[in-house]
Amino acid sequence: MGEKPASTVTEGYSLQGNRKTEEGGDHPDRDAQFRYINTQVKRTLAKGAPVISVDTKKKELVGNYANNGRQWLPEKKPVKVQGHDFPGPDVPRAYPYGVYDIERNRGFVNVGTDHDTAAFAVASIRGWWRHEGRRLYPKVKDLLITADGGGSNGPRLRLWKLELQALVDDTGLCISVCHFPPGTSKWNKIEHRLFSFISSNWRGEPLRDYETIVNLISRTATAKGLKVTCRLDRRKYPTGRKVTDEEMQRVNLQRHKFHGDWNYTIRPRSS
Repeated sequence: MGEKPASTVTEGYSLQGNRKTEEGGDHPDRDAQFRYINTQVKRTLAKGAPVISVDTKKKELVGNYANNGRQWLPEKKPVKVQGHDFPGPDVPRAYPYGVYDIERNRGFVNVGTDHDTAAFAVASIRGWWRHEGRRLYPKVKDLLITADGGGSNGPRLRLWKLELQALVDDTGLCISVCHFPPGTSKWNKIEHRLFSFISSNWRGEPLRDYETIVNLISRTATAKGLKVTCRLDRRKYPTGRKVTDEEMQRVNLQRHKFHGDWNYTIRPRSS
């Protein structure tokens, strides 16, 4: 008899691919934080105050580049795009920062053209409040934000908290933030209630320019009534901004009793 082919299972081994494990399962307080967030969301909604889920969607290349997915087109007439996706730093990028209103099933997306910084993240939330939030919630004094544990709105970023303090002082709102534990971003509602539908809506469509991106996001809708507003933000958000200890001391931040590193409230500073 000849030798067994290499692909045959021998001595307990077989050819296998990678398998993803449960995301974020290692942190001991993972489930407790989920329960805490759920409780805070219910309490906030019960008093008629808004709860928004926020995050930055994956940055996108702007130009005639391939976009994942397929779309219905005349037979044998595919959209022609560039043959490679290795652009240099001069190729523009889009940074869609989303704000999802959990109670009203409404999305607000601020498409940045510069950098995804904490200043950009808070500017996007400010844009939502100015264009939609204050009209929809004219009498509220509280706002709850659920956010990931990293990125431009991570709990360790001093600039995120400093910019939130400026927003609090400008609006008079008390803003509470609850962060999801590290590695559990898929549980943030914006991911599957807004971003997934945006990706589905523009699948297979080259994002040739910023106008195309804004129009495609704005046209995103679902059978359950999701409506999306999208705006283009061409302002500059330079990286490397350092926040001093003195600046942080002026942030009127109260850590919650449970995991104050993930859960905190920022209140207006007295004049």
